[in-house]
Amino acid sequence: MIDAMDIQITKAKRSKLKDIDFNDLPFGKYFTDHMLEADFEDGDWKAPVIKPYQPLLLEPSLAALHYGQSIFEGIKAYKNKEGEAFIFRPRDNFKRFNVSAERMQMPVIPEEIFLEGMRRLIALDKDWIPAKEDYSLYIRPLMFASDQLIGVKPSESFKFMILLSPTGPYYSAPMKIYVEEKYSRAAPGGVGFAKNAGNYGASMLASAIAKKRGYDQVLWTDSVEHKWLQEVGTMNVFFIIGSKAITPSLEEGTILEGVTRDSAITVLKEMGLSVEERKISIEELMEAHKTGNLKEAFGTGTAATISMIKELRYKDSVIHFNTDGWKTAPELKKILKDIRDGSREDRHGWKFAV
Repeated sequence: MIDAMDIQITKAKRSKLKDIDFNDLPFGKYFTDHMLEADFEDGDWKAPVIKPYQPLLLEPSLAALHYGQSIFEGIKAYKNKEGEAFIFRPRDNFKRFNVSAERMQMPVIPEEIFLEGMRRLIALDKDWIPAKEDYSLYIRPLMFASDQLIGVKPSESFKFMILLSPTGPYYSAPMKIYVEEKYSRAAPGGVGFAKNAGNYGASMLASAIAKKRGYDQVLWTDSVEHKWLQEVGTMNVFFIIGSKAITPSLEEGTILEGVTRDSAITVLKEMGLSVEERKISIEELMEAHKTGNLKEAFGTGTAATISMIKELRYKDSVIHFNTDGWKTAPELKKILKDIRDGSREDRHGWKFAV
């Protein structure tokens, strides 16, 4: 077992912090002074290191480039009103990371590297956490195959890393969403539940087409009938129909088990709503709109947090929402924000102190 005390730290000679305009933080553009790196070789994890953020030297034959053994996670760190740094629900991301690893024939990462390594990295770069509403420090753990040979088989060596990126809101305004009925994100028995790089690469064509049509993202449907709703490209999705909150179920393994999704389900129940995790078709959604029962539609995700949907298009039908009059999504977003900044008690132990 890796001892957390074995993490070797080499500090950057000069901080880039003063070069960054914290009033203009596009998502994923800037990275902090340091990164964590650990290698899996000869059947075991080596001691991790924290070192200055820098390029990697990679062979053209790197297995990850050819066969797609690559997974990642998205987590956020915040500061509360007292300026104390903490990470939001990293243990859940740790568990999901290893679920992805097992599906992609990769070694599970020890908790000592993932959680303690992350904590130490953020402690070193905590001045990079923006102290501003809707801003955060985005945390990107990733692992990829590092064998240097060509051959279709699971790699025997891997590299694990953690990068940190100060960021503003992912979606600064309510979204316009296009319901996808040609391309597929995932199928039963596939890797839709895993956060592997290929899922996102395969989604880009449909997303690009939707953006050309004036939409921000696509709402994926099932791969067989293209009628059962799954998730939005960067988020899980919820619908308020009548007095119920409905979100597509995870049982077929085609949807990512979102940590923010789980947080939303917990908080929505505490708000007094009935929450249903089940199959929901586009026809049911359109009918709910026609009868006036479809009240709200919003996405949940680490990057996007709670993002309202102002327009939903399916074929030639367009649903417009007046998001200014919504109650559920704004309250949900505020409750989660209040838990993060310390205005509301963290009764579920979601905050991991740095």
